[in-house]
Amino acid sequence: MELESLPVEQLIEMIRERTGAGVNLSFPGKVLARQIGRRVRPRNQRTVKSLSVGDEHGRSRNLLLEGDNLQALASLYRERGQIDMILTDPPYNTGGDFRYNDKWDKDPNDPDMGEFVGTDDPAKHTKWMKFMYPRLQMMRAMLKPSGVLAICIDARELFHLGQMLDELFGEENRLGIINWQKSYSPRSDNRHVSTATEYVLVYARNEKIGKTGLEPRTAVMDARYQNRDGDRRLWKSGDFSGPKALTHQGMVYGVQSPFTGDIHYPPSGKCWRSPQTEAKRWLEEWGVKYTLKTIDDADTRASIVGVGPADVRAVKALMLKTPLEEAQSAATEKLKTGPWPKVYFGVKGTGRPQQKNYLEDVKQGRVPMTYWADDDLDDPEILGAVSWDHEESGHSQTGVDELTAVVGPGHGFETVKPMKLMTKLVQIWCPPNGTVLDPFAGSGTTGHAVLKLNHDQGSDRRFILIEQGRPENGDSYAKTLTVDRLRRVISGNWVRKEHVPLGGGYTFKTLEKRVDAKTLLLMERDEMIDTVISSHSSTGSRRAAVLIPLNRGDEPYTYLVAKNASNEGIYLVWAGATSNTDLTEEVYEAITEEADAAGLADVYHVYSRRNLLVTDDVVWYQIPDRILSDFGLDVRTESFTEEG
Repeated sequence: MELESLPVEQLIEMIRERTGAGVNLSFPGKVLARQIGRRVRPRNQRTVKSLSVGDEHGRSRNLLLEGDNLQALASLYRERGQIDMILTDPPYNTGGDFRYNDKWDKDPNDPDMGEFVGTDDPAKHTKWMKFMYPRLQMMRAMLKPSGVLAICIDARELFHLGQMLDELFGEENRLGIINWQKSYSPRSDNRHVSTATEYVLVYARNEKIGKTGLEPRTAVMDARYQNRDGDRRLWKSGDFSGPKALTHQGMVYGVQSPFTGDIHYPPSGKCWRSPQTEAKRWLEEWGVKYTLKTIDDADTRASIVGVGPADVRAVKALMLKTPLEEAQSAATEKLKTGPWPKVYFGVKGTGRPQQKNYLEDVKQGRVPMTYWADDDLDDPEILGAVSWDHEESGHSQTGVDELTAVVGPGHGFETVKPMKLMTKLVQIWCPPNGTVLDPFAGSGTTGHAVLKLNHDQGSDRRFILIEQGRPENGDSYAKTLTVDRLRRVISGNWVRKEHVPLGGGYTFKTLEKRVDAKTLLLMERDEMIDTVISSHSSTGSRRAAVLIPLNRGDEPYTYLVAKNASNEGIYLVWAGATSNTDLTEEVYEAITEEADAAGLADVYHVYSRRNLLVTDDVVWYQIPDRILSDFGLDVRTESFTEEG
């Protein structure tokens, strides 16, 4: 094809790929995929009171939104740049778990759900990337500058997802690739290697200002600390040896046991954790005296350090000054009565030197690790350790069992992320008062995790969940499974026995008509109310103001629909396209009467088609122009404007 015949956007893309530094990802349809996010049309959000649950604070903060997640992200314009963490579990391209409509390449607003992409589809990887790329673009736009994306994936698309995220976020903003143990027994799902792990890719919008929190210590971790010897402080046994014998030769020395008289050395390549002065003081707390003494042990120490006997540094040994029989008697008595010194020789006095690690000295929190496996379970709180395990993160069957315990059997989900995994991720990368967004909410595990953390830790995180389900089967997970799970954990009414209510709540909304001038001007009043409330909450200084809807059910107001945090009313002059839609003097008088009756301030925010009145106490918003503008639509072209 001649370059002259290519669209300008494709030419720009080709130039970018050929001149950009580093590795560039290429796949068929990528140019179109990059443009889709800018062409998605936002939609009106209608509140469904019957599916909204919980207290007023929870309803005002948390949202469960039913609809296509690409359209939903476009419709959540007022949240753009406001999200602290996106935690999500997209379809894994395992066959029959996501749909693709080829018409979306040109029109992402096409209502056709498309066909399920099967495992035998030769274009399955390309379709999956075309499906994910615009969603990842919009997810990045939703994050705060300090925000973090944590996205679950398995081996099938791990590398494709990683390449897309490296390109969109920048490799320098990749915080980690967490490998978590989804199964703790061999699986027969691969004839070569059993796949017992999955992954979480974690990226910051900006690594320089993104924050990773310490994981809180757990009761299980603290329970490992005891005081078996009568010590007033809780402790657990630790290794008295550490690394780097070669560079710490002064801490490679012999220690004589007061129980057996044996001389102990650190293991090969290691040194004792404490210098001789400290070790001597602790050893003498056994009721014996020690002295520094030169003994013929150069060969032993050289072997430990890894050098020749002639090159090892001369270091004296800590030897008993008290006669051995007398030392044995004193040390044995101390072993019986306690408390034992910081350095001890096992519970029977016959072991190697060990060290008491006190709970009060342990840092209150731990650095997140990259692999969750059994190997490091023994001391997971040590800074610098490198694994998470299934007993901390849970495994796939745990997630299914947890969901069944809440909603009962028959939910149809064969894979569900475990609560331990999701709560762990939230508490690390979302601040206690931050916002978590999940564009692939499924059964609502992310929302459940946020509610649990708020209950257990006294935090006030909020969640936004987006879920469509499978409407072609008449099954909206959002209206059925997700709502059922969240309602039950909020109330504590699980199918399998009662649980402690987590409290909180959420508002349920559903995406409806596209937001454009024609649609707006044909809306009924209840539809326009929802649109106005969403629009008014969208921009600038108004975003922080929590709107409280007032005109619902049998409320007596004709115009008043909500109030803001400043106790100012929001008024809508609209009873349908064929009714009066103008702000007239008569309407103004009725509005002021409603404000007085509701005890509101004498500043009136009025939405109407036209304004036939001039008065200083009215802030006027024209329908449809102001609503279109607040939704990110250019009044002249009505095209959705995406960041960047």
